[in-house]
Amino acid sequence: MRTPLPPERLRTGRAGGCPGDGVAGARGGSASAAMSSEPWPGLPFLPGCAFRDLMKTSFHRSQTLGYKNGFAFSRLPTVGIGGERLYVNQLSQAELDELSNVRPTLTYGQAKQAPPSGFIPAHVAFDKKILKFDAYFQEDVPLSAEEHYRIRQVCIYYYLEDDSMSVIEPVVQNSGLPQGKLIRRHRVPKNDHGDHYHWKDLNRGMNITMYGRTYRIVDCDPFTQVFLESQGIELNPPEEMVFDPYTELHRMPIRKYVTPSDFDQLKQFLTYDKQVLRFYAMWDDTDNMFGENRPYIIHYYLANDTVEVREVYKQNDGRDPFPILIKRQRLPKTFVEKKKTFPSCVLEISDQEVLEWYTAKDFAVGKSTTLLGRTFFIYDCDEFTRNFYRDKFGITDFQPVEIKKKPLEEVPQVIPPYNGFGFLEDSLQNCFSLLPKPPRKDIIKMLENHHKVLRYQVALESPNPEDRKRRFILSYFLSNDMISIYEPPVRNSGIIGGKYLGKTRVAKPGSTADNATYYEPSDLTIGSTIEVFGHRFVITDADEYVLNYMESNAESFPAATLQSLRDHFRPRQVVKETANS
Repeated sequence: MRTPLPPERLRTGRAGGCPGDGVAGARGGSASAAMSSEPWPGLPFLPGCAFRDLMKTSFHRSQTLGYKNGFAFSRLPTVGIGGERLYVNQLSQAELDELSNVRPTLTYGQAKQAPPSGFIPAHVAFDKKILKFDAYFQEDVPLSAEEHYRIRQVCIYYYLEDDSMSVIEPVVQNSGLPQGKLIRRHRVPKNDHGDHYHWKDLNRGMNITMYGRTYRIVDCDPFTQVFLESQGIELNPPEEMVFDPYTELHRMPIRKYVTPSDFDQLKQFLTYDKQVLRFYAMWDDTDNMFGENRPYIIHYYLANDTVEVREVYKQNDGRDPFPILIKRQRLPKTFVEKKKTFPSCVLEISDQEVLEWYTAKDFAVGKSTTLLGRTFFIYDCDEFTRNFYRDKFGITDFQPVEIKKKPLEEVPQVIPPYNGFGFLEDSLQNCFSLLPKPPRKDIIKMLENHHKVLRYQVALESPNPEDRKRRFILSYFLSNDMISIYEPPVRNSGIIGGKYLGKTRVAKPGSTADNATYYEPSDLTIGSTIEVFGHRFVITDADEYVLNYMESNAESFPAATLQSLRDHFRPRQVVKETANS
């Protein structure tokens, strides 16, 4: 510590000291605090212009480390280098005023406060406290024709003790998918900046992405809801869990238990066992092609309300012996109005699909009943059935209905027009049978006129001069009334001769397919014109055999035809007689 100067030294300095000392004495403590390097006021801060304080003898630093009762403690320095007093560590006027206002505290000491509560670490405070969220994610199924995507339900767990998370999918039997722990327990990264998911980032009705897979959170458990609401987080309303459509489609239907009715089926069986109602019915199928009226017998079994339809088989009726048309079963009368996407004939009919079944009161004589799409008209019943309806329902009218057969409608046969192929009679047989037979021939005429042919010389009637010189031989066959035309070849004529028309029947102009008329020997006279399939020929000559045949059968030919041939052959006969004479 710096030692203060004695009073006499101060006074001496005032009387005869140097100007610097006098000034220092006049200033008192402030002069002693000035550094030796500080210039005198008014002098420049240059070498030689500074005055050293001769009273400063100690230039060490104050010690701030002390020991008390074996313990080291630090203390604030009060003086600086050279023994200068430090005002920095002294109390200010404001602090002194504050101390004056707390005299009771200084007198009686500080008020006793409750000891602070013990520190509890997070792994102890949040031990076994887990937030549970129900979620799902959608997975694409590219290589399946039955499903395009798959819904997988998961549980997201958030562990409060270390802010870690895990995702677990409940295991489904025979699913064929790797299930269980999808994401192990650890702190899940939130983004690429190093942030991790916190429980403040989780809420209902939101999407959360972890490792490229997006989960949809739909709900949470009650503990999670209470915890988040206690922390001031407003929860979104819960959503319904989405189920996998493929799994729901193949899920087994829930069993429905139906309360049994009060109707005693055992009593019905014991009462009406071996009692059968018999009805005689007809099925009218004449409206369809090849349909007819067919008799049937309808049996109604009173023991279990089943119906059986049997055919009436007769000997030599041309039908296979299948006596049962509808086997014994319960027949539905009214179905539930429901759209069916599959044929009902393949599926078994259950009680849930039928509103009403056929009973004994649905059958009556003189009425029609539709069973599985076929309408049967009941025209009679047996004696036991009459007695049952009389005792059970009070019906007394059992007059049988007489069944009258409908007369068959005659369908007129329409013959199509002749197409020109083949003979008309031969083509017409295709309209009468699937296996046509050749038309009948006049065997007697063929035998009588075998090898009898009438030959005529004809010329082609044509506007071309080249065709006018052509000559043909027309042959008429008496055995089958056919005509053939032959052209004798002529050298250097430029026309190839030979068969012009094969043996065929030639129809007269104006004849139709319904009423066809053909050329006969009476139509072939000298000078007459015949039309053969659009070509016109003029008869110019004939054989003598034609005249001889007609004269021998003069009753079969008109006189004009015979006279024309006689007039044509008379000049030849005159010349022949002249030559012979």
